[in-house]
Amino acid sequence: MRNYDLEFLKHFSMVIAFLVLVTAFLIGAAVWLHEGRAVDEDPVAQSKLADRLQPAGAVYAGETGAAALAAAQEAARAAAASQVAYGGSTDGGMIYSNLCGACHNSGAGGAPKMEKAAWTARIAQGEETLIRHAIEGYQGEAGIMPARGGNPALNDEQVAASVRWMLDNLK
Repeated sequence: MRNYDLEFLKHFSMVIAFLVLVTAFLIGAAVWLHEGRAVDEDPVAQSKLADRLQPAGAVYAGETGAAALAAAQEAARAAAASQVAYGGSTDGGMIYSNLCGACHNSGAGGAPKMEKAAWTARIAQGEETLIRHAIEGYQGEAGIMPARGGNPALNDEQVAASVRWMLDNLK
């Protein structure tokens, strides 16, 4: 009498062994083919990877930290100075419509709207004070004015021109 279970196990074991050998052969062939292939590095992918790996911020502590912070601020100022906004235009109306109006039309962040009533106390401080606050930034009780309207590429003349345009066009 034949033992069918034992015969099935022998055939099944041979099929499994054959499949293991085929798999090992395919893996070996793939490794052999891959080792012989030169891979060119994509410069765009490399630069994107380098950008993603940059630190998100920096810590400045002590005297060396203060020096590093001052150097970083000076480097940012120099980079901003080399890229003048709006082609160096001193057209206050154009600068207002492209930058300043974002806050001063809506009153965002406590910015005074273009209405004389909102500017009365500010005008009393003098035009030079308003220009200095626009250049350096200012935080008052009503809100905050970011330095250069939040665009470090604006030069002093552009900021002054936009402040003067705003004062001349109050409703």
